[in-house]
Amino acid sequence: MLLRPLDIDPSHCLIDGRWRGPASGQTLPLINPSDGSILCEIARGDASDIDRAVGAARAAFEGPWGKATAVERGRILQRIGGLVVENIDELAQLEALDVGKPLTQARADVVALARYMEFYAGSVDKLHGQTIPYLEGYTVYTLREAHGVTGHIIPWNYPMQIIGRSVGAALATGNAAVLKPAEEACLTALAFGELARRAGLPDGALNVVPGLGAEAGAALTAHRDVDHISFTGSVSTGRLIQRTAAEHIIPVTLELGGKSPQLVFDDADIDAALPFLVNAGIQNAGQTCSASSRILVQRGVYDQVVARMAERYSALRAGPALSDLSVGPLVSARQKEIVEGFIAKGADLNLVARGQVVTDAPAGGAYVAPALFADVPADHTLAQDEIFGPVQVIIPFEDEAEALAIANGTAYGLVASVWTQNGARQMRLARALRSGQVFLNNYGAGGGVELPFGGSGLSGHGREKGFEALYGFTTLKTVAAYHG
Repeated sequence: MLLRPLDIDPSHCLIDGRWRGPASGQTLPLINPSDGSILCEIARGDASDIDRAVGAARAAFEGPWGKATAVERGRILQRIGGLVVENIDELAQLEALDVGKPLTQARADVVALARYMEFYAGSVDKLHGQTIPYLEGYTVYTLREAHGVTGHIIPWNYPMQIIGRSVGAALATGNAAVLKPAEEACLTALAFGELARRAGLPDGALNVVPGLGAEAGAALTAHRDVDHISFTGSVSTGRLIQRTAAEHIIPVTLELGGKSPQLVFDDADIDAALPFLVNAGIQNAGQTCSASSRILVQRGVYDQVVARMAERYSALRAGPALSDLSVGPLVSARQKEIVEGFIAKGADLNLVARGQVVTDAPAGGAYVAPALFADVPADHTLAQDEIFGPVQVIIPFEDEAEALAIANGTAYGLVASVWTQNGARQMRLARALRSGQVFLNNYGAGGGVELPFGGSGLSGHGREKGFEALYGFTTLKTVAAYHG
């Protein structure tokens, strides 16, 4: 049951199990970031399309999908995961062309999507309530129930992975979903909708409506029949979504941004750390909320780390997604402009190394040569603001107290890493770092679909991934039975 390019028409929305043209009849051009050409036209969904999708989701939730047992839901998710694996080459190519990421990275995202489906398929029938000891003559227990209709607004940097951790968990717990993918990259979201349909997901349980954030996204957030919103994206949009959701008093999961540090102490294994120090900053051209954009290094090994990171940076090459180099293009010309603006703000800093854009890269591509700055003041804009591009800064520190102050010295709190052989220091910093995830002598733990993910401060609130996400997509009901 392989997916072929002509099996889906990206100028359509998936609503109630059928591919439909947008109500307005309008489309949007989807740009290939590798060369600036138009890949295809996508549907410009609007409030009327969202309304139809929410209505279909409500009907599915109150009908066959809402009545399905946990085992039945798990089997469907398992079939979806199997179809994702069967179509790995097609999906990887779509993601690479759409987002601009190197083909190897896109392929890893397909594998992650399949793993999310497998994980939630296997965990959904393990989501149990509790019995609570209470007064004589009472039996008290709790139930975990789906919210109902969930809205999912996902960004352009990791469509497949975020579908897996967001939509996958929502479907596993029995919610019916409406997905609004980013207008810059939505092809794999549409393909996922088709695979879910083929796997036997009931009509309306998953609806996919492409379109502009200010139109389709705003309509989904404001819809009065949506019971929960999950959003991954910018801080500014997250604020708008939370304000709108507050009007209806519905829960919101926000995964926004980060300025994630890696702390390298004098006793660190530098050979082991180096690949993580660089790769965590340039993966997906640095367009990653959990990117490690700040490298904090103790004075005793500072010069060594700067020199060795600079050597690696000088060898980095940026080029077309399908060339499968270390760095692809940014997602759009606009994103390139933003990142180049940040690099220009570092004109007064020590630019120790830059990668290169390959000479045969198409002129219309959104390429930025990776940039590495050293001796950066902790309060500089490059050390405080999320750049979302292949740019890293190295900041020196004297001791553990200063390292902690610098690491916690931004408005974000998403991911952090500590490189040291000192076990006591590891434990102290794991507790003291203001971060939703802390990695000790590694970074990212290989993706880890099992590991709860989320942040604090401007990084948002709520948790995705792992079993914790299932709690977020359910509401708890207490039943107290008096029987004398």
